[in-house]
Formats: sequence, C-alpha cells, structure tokens
Amino acid sequence: MKQILTALVVSLSFAVSAFAAGTKPNIVYIFADDMGYGDVSIFNEKGKIPTPHIDSLGREGIRFTDAHSVCSVCTPSRYGVLTGRYPMRTAIKSMVLNGYAPLLLEPNRLTVPQMLREKGYNTAIFGKWHLGITWATKDGPPIEQLRMRYDGKEEERIDFTKPITGGPLSVGFDKYFGIAASLDMPPYVFIENDRVTELPTALKENDPPRLGPAGETFEPIDVQPTLTRKAVEYIEAHAAGTNAKPFFLYLPLAAPHTPVVPTEQWQGKSEIGDYGDFCMQVDDSVGQILDALKRSGLSENTLVFFAADNGFAPYLKPERFESQGHFPSYIFRGYKAQVYEGGHRIPLLIRWPARIKPNMVCNHLVSLNDLMRTCAEIVDYPLPDNAAEDSISMMPLFEGKFTDASRTQHISLSPDNRVTFRDKNWKLIVSAYTRVDPIRPNAPLVCELYDLDTDPGEKTDLAAEKQELVATLIGQLQETFDRGRSTSGAPQKNDSDFRLLLPGK
Repeated sequence: MKQILTALVVSLSFAVSAFAAGTKPNIVYIFADDMGYGDVSIFNEKGKIPTPHIDSLGREGIRFTDAHSVCSVCTPSRYGVLTGRYPMRTAIKSMVLNGYAPLLLEPNRLTVPQMLREKGYNTAIFGKWHLGITWATKDGPPIEQLRMRYDGKEEERIDFTKPITGGPLSVGFDKYFGIAASLDMPPYVFIENDRVTELPTALKENDPPRLGPAGETFEPIDVQPTLTRKAVEYIEAHAAGTNAKPFFLYLPLAAPHTPVVPTEQWQGKSEIGDYGDFCMQVDDSVGQILDALKRSGLSENTLVFFAADNGFAPYLKPERFESQGHFPSYIFRGYKAQVYEGGHRIPLLIRWPARIKPNMVCNHLVSLNDLMRTCAEIVDYPLPDNAAEDSISMMPLFEGKFTDASRTQHISLSPDNRVTFRDKNWKLIVSAYTRVDPIRPNAPLVCELYDLDTDPGEKTDLAAEKQELVATLIGQLQETFDRGRSTSGAPQKNDSDFRLLLPGK
C-alpha cells in the first residue's frame, strides 16, 4: 500500500509539474503603424472611427491611458519594444531607417524573442520589420549607412537572389514573413525567412512617391490582408499540431501608415474617408487574430498586447479630420515625429483572461519598453545587467496593484532634435543631439516644462517660472543617460554620445 501511495504521489507530482511547465502563456504583440491615441474609440468617446475589436481588449482586460513609446517615429520605437532599452543609447537615436539599411540591433543584444525562445517558445514575426536588413551584395561588403534617405545606389549593389545575412532570424525569431521597412519604402517585396518571395524585377512608385524595385505581383493594398492571414494561419497551425511549446507572435502591421490603401471591403466604411477606413481594417485584423485564438481554444492563456508605435502622421493633414469632429491625438498636442504628447502617447491595451480581470483602467505611466521585463517576469527569465536596462515589469498593474506602480520617469525622443523627460506629472522638453542624419538641420533650441496633471494639452510652458525644477530635471536626465540604464543594476555602457543642447549655453 505504501508503495502504491508513493507511486501515486510521484505520479501526481509529475502531473502537477508537467501542468505548470505547460501553463506559460502564448504571447501576441500587435502593433499598428502611425495610429493615433484618438483613433481607438475606447480612448476617444467622440471619435469617428469605430474599433470594436481593439476596444474589446480593454473591456476584457486592461487599458492604459498614460502609455508611451520611446520615440515619436517608427524605428527607435520598435528598438525599444524588442530590447527594453532607450534608443538614445544607440547610434540610431531618433532616426528612421530605409529599406536597405543593415541590421540595427547590436551584436549580443538580448531581445524579447531570444529570451522567450530560450524559455521554450516558438517565435514568429509577420509584418513590418524596420530594424534593418543586412542584404547580400554583389561586390562583397555590406551596406553600412544608417539613414532614411537613399539615392538609388544601394539597390544597385544588392543581390536579391541571395539570402539576407541579418534580420529577424538573426535576433531570435524562428519564422519571418513581411516587409523590410515601411510600406512606402522600397524594396517593394515580401521576405519569407531570409529570402525575397519574388525577385524585384519591376520598378514601382508608392505614395509618397518613392520609385524603387518591386516584385511583379507586389501591391501595397495586399499587404494588410496578407500579414493578417499569415498570422491567423500560424495560430491555427499551432493549435492543430502536436508541438506543445507556447508561441510568441509579433505582428507589426504596416497600417494605417501611408500609403493609405484600404481594401474594397473597407472602402467607404468610416465617416471620415480612406484613413478612417484603413483604421477600421486594422481593427478587423485584430478581430481576426482574436477569433483565431478563440476557435483554437487558446484565448484563456494567451497574453495579447495591442499598441501603436507612435502617434498619428501629420502629413495626412489632421485638420481635415478635426473639421469633421475626429481628433487623432484626442486632447493632446502634437503628432508623429513631434515631442509633444500626441507624438508618443499611444493606445495600449492588454488582455490575458487567465491573469487579468476585465475592464480595468490604469492611469499610471508605462512604456512600450516595459513589455520586455514584463515577459521576463512571466516566464521567470533572470535578465542580466546588460539587458532591458530601461524596462520595468507591469505585472503588479496586471494584478490591479496600481498603488505599487514603480515607473515614475520616462524618456521619449523626436527626430527634430528634442527629448522629453517625464518625472511623475512634470514633463521637461529640451533640445539634444539625437540624429545622425546630416540631411535634416538642427531645430531651434528649446527648454519647456509642462504640468500634465493640470495641463495635459501642453498649453502653458512653466520653464521660466520654475527654473530650479528645470535644472533638477536636466540633471536627472543626464544622469540617466550617463549610468547606461534607468533601472536598478550595474551601470552599463552606452553605444553613442548624447548631448543636451540648452538655450544660451
């Protein structure tokens, strides 16, 4: 009898251990491209764009009203998402890469997919990469420049018949299907794993007009439905297979970034024209992902993040929407590429039915950088000192412990040589050396201070009357850079210089 009980205990212990090992959640990141805070209807009660599927994440989980990207443009924001590190510590800082720039991520830099793969996850990305692709070249050395503009000479050197040597598969992803950069940047081709799906034998022009090599069958209007379909197929294949591993699915969409190309199904669906239609199509993509999880029986223990990489793009002329009563930045000042709230305050919603109670609202400061340390805590990954230097776990917030929120400071950059330093309710804006692109001249030097508790629209600059506070915040900002990290741990080395440029000095 004793032997039977012992065997039963061992058997039950094994079963419990096996269950515990298998309860790691699937993790899905969905990122819209250039979608404003006010473009998501759950954040904008007077908005003209219905987003019921995105809203459902907030109703069934938690929505964050004070969430921020680390830059108001694409590439640096995505760097922070995958590394948990401020881009001001890198050569890229606040710049946007073109489709020919080499892999940006530093050698040996730990990323979210690498971390999760080490913990037994399958990892996949379907979408816009925009962190550099190291293309094979015809003449040996790789392309080295890190800049947004290009003169056509890069593409003449690339050998599209050869596999790429640096990209998503180099930084922890098992599978990749997507485009190299933004939808309006050549080369206009799909990449699957480390090869283009068809050679760019045609020349096509996009909107805004950028002539470049393109696949014969590649059309921008097909990108959004293709990426969505690939992600749905991945989820369904996982559910139908025998692989017991959890998965990490990163879905950085190419919409509603220009060119604004909603499919026929969505044309004319919104009150405000093609941009509203395109946002509704993004919402539908989210709905398709959520439906795939539900059909596959995976919803309960899948952690779904939805966010945008930065604010609404002002070159789409926000005044034409605002005249119709739709404000893409909601009550906030500014748009994409600007240092004001509308440039980097983004919609963030997270659903995880197994751990997060429904319909929670968090008004505490959080960052897209925080996703990395959050995932590390979820999978019990001990982060080394030289990883996720600017990431803080959001797990206490998931549990409703809003009083225990540990992030009180945040840094965001903009490509006009400005940096914002947030300390609780105070927001300092100063000029800094943030670009390595010599084509764009430096903007005028500024030093501004706003109290976001009383002035969320950033209308009243208090810098002149609170000079002592300004000096304190400037010192804290410089110290944060000099330490190589904003979290506890051993000081780290930055990869490049960061210089504040103060008026009158």
